Amino acid sequence: MAEPLSTEQARAEAARAGIHALSIPTPFLVGRVNLYLIEDEPLTLVDVGPNSGKALDELEQALARLGHRVEDLRLIVLTHQHIDHIGLVDVLVRRSGAEVAALDRLAPYLGDYHGATERDDEFAVALMQRHGIPADVTQALRAVSTAFRAWGSGADVTRPLADGSTLRLRDRSLQVLHRPGHSPSDTTFWDAERELLIGGDHLIKHISSNPLVARPLPLPGEPEPAPGERPEALRTYLASLAATRELPARIVLSGHGEPVTDHVALIDERAGMTARRARKILGLLQERPLTAYEVAQRMWGNVAVTQAFLTLSEVLGHADLLRADGSVRELEQDGVVRFEALVAPASPA
Repeated sequence: MAEPLSTEQARAEAARAGIHALSIPTPFLVGRVNLYLIEDEPLTLVDVGPNSGKALDELEQALARLGHRVEDLRLIVLTHQHIDHIGLVDVLVRRSGAEVAALDRLAPYLGDYHGATERDDEFAVALMQRHGIPADVTQALRAVSTAFRAWGSGADVTRPLADGSTLRLRDRSLQVLHRPGHSPSDTTFWDAERELLIGGDHLIKHISSNPLVARPLPLPGEPEPAPGERPEALRTYLASLAATRELPARIVLSGHGEPVTDHVALIDERAGMTARRARKILGLLQERPLTAYEVAQRMWGNVAVTQAFLTLSEVLGHADLLRADGSVRELEQDGVVRFEALVAPASPA
């Protein structure tokens, strides 16, 4: 097996293939976001950054260094629904007239951005209340979420993409691979000829891609989830990672940070982290049944308040793994769920 490429080699190889990383600022803890300009026909931009003047200014400068303008864009491709990836789409489409390509499940969301994000907040509030987050924390987080919507925007998706379909440009064919987990709409684009994956936030080298519990995005005709039902985001994400692990990818271009050049090793490392965290949570449940919020407080202290939905998603994801193997069960009383340990945590291998 060939040695993995270095970061510099991966960037250079992507650039030779006409794919240029544009690092754009965000106001969020995650830091800068990577957009990818594909110099092909049509001229294509993958993801667009947050809706801010600073992000737009740096995007224009990055395009200019490559000899292009916003007005030259002919296709915008979106990897998923998070605001640091979709925020400038409305501005860029209005200035360039570019088509917008995104997963078919994401198209209705982008077409009704404000309505969709309101439904996201309703889903999140109900989830937080069900798993023990106090009403004052829940309402404060909803207010923050409402304010954050301005960093995002929507657009009409003119090229909806089905999972497994092919996005064809003049000099390359990109297979569309739906890889949900980090979000319901995570989409990666596989260039088999170059053994290169444009991965969005599906796999990031320096941080784990948090599998956030989010409102599902059903296709027309598919049922909406029943009240109280929630997606098992972490189990879904692990299945997506397992599928990505099988790709013979030499380069994964990520939505944040450096390219991934040994995706198998990174995915295996993340699986080990997941198993260790599940054991730790099971240990916390030995004393008595706890809500997911109580577990989060024991795991992360005050971070469980300031980033309550993120830490809640972490706990619920690992609780789903423990439920699946029979280690814990849910107990519901007065609309609040607690998790009860049924077995002791196994010793690490």
